[in-house]
Amino acid sequence: MDYLLFLLILIPFVALSGWASAKVNSAYSAYDAVPNSARMTGYDTAIRLLQRNGVRDISVNRVNGRLTDHYHPTKKQVNLSQSTFGSASVAAVAVAAHEIGHVMQKKEGYFPYRVRTALVPLANLGSRLAMPLIIIGILLEVLLFAGTGSMLGQWMMYTGIALYGMATLFMLVTLPVEYNASSRAKKMLVSEGILTEEELPGAKKVLSAAAMTYVASLLISLVYFLRFLMIVLSFTRRR
Repeated sequence: MDYLLFLLILIPFVALSGWASAKVNSAYSAYDAVPNSARMTGYDTAIRLLQRNGVRDISVNRVNGRLTDHYHPTKKQVNLSQSTFGSASVAAVAVAAHEIGHVMQKKEGYFPYRVRTALVPLANLGSRLAMPLIIIGILLEVLLFAGTGSMLGQWMMYTGIALYGMATLFMLVTLPVEYNASSRAKKMLVSEGILTEEELPGAKKVLSAAAMTYVASLLISLVYFLRFLMIVLSFTRRR
């Protein structure tokens, strides 16, 4: 019954994730077919916004794939996907400006961005080690210390839950970072004359659809975190 309840809660969020991914692709495809009035590509947009904001130490590069755009702060790179780099569409400049929004967050010391950056190592560690530690902890309790209980097994389970919680916290902090980057992007696009007020709704649809994928990922991660936490707490109570 517990597992059935878990599935009933999880399935709508998985469906939301699939819908959000489809929405991103459809919104991008629709507005990638609409040229912006300034005839600027994603690359042109990124370069102009960096220069206008006094950022001189960030390179703009092309990377393989579609919608694989990202900002790499350590390498000081804004990497634009093939679908964004050379396209002069409303969608392309929206995505490029969003990545420059992240650059400005770092430059200005935007607090949620700093928190997310600090959580990156723990989030990466949690995503790799959380599940193995939880499983090993439960196996130690069941197989090796039946009847007496194992502090080692319990601590491994608790550590796994804590690491998974860090990964979930990272996703939570990511939401304001992504929404803020999109807000910055829309303002910069209009103030620099890259998009007109009439073109801006198209950019908003692309950026809003992308943001929904982060919401869906957070909800799924939170459901799994609560599921694992309940399993471990229930198991330790019985022990």
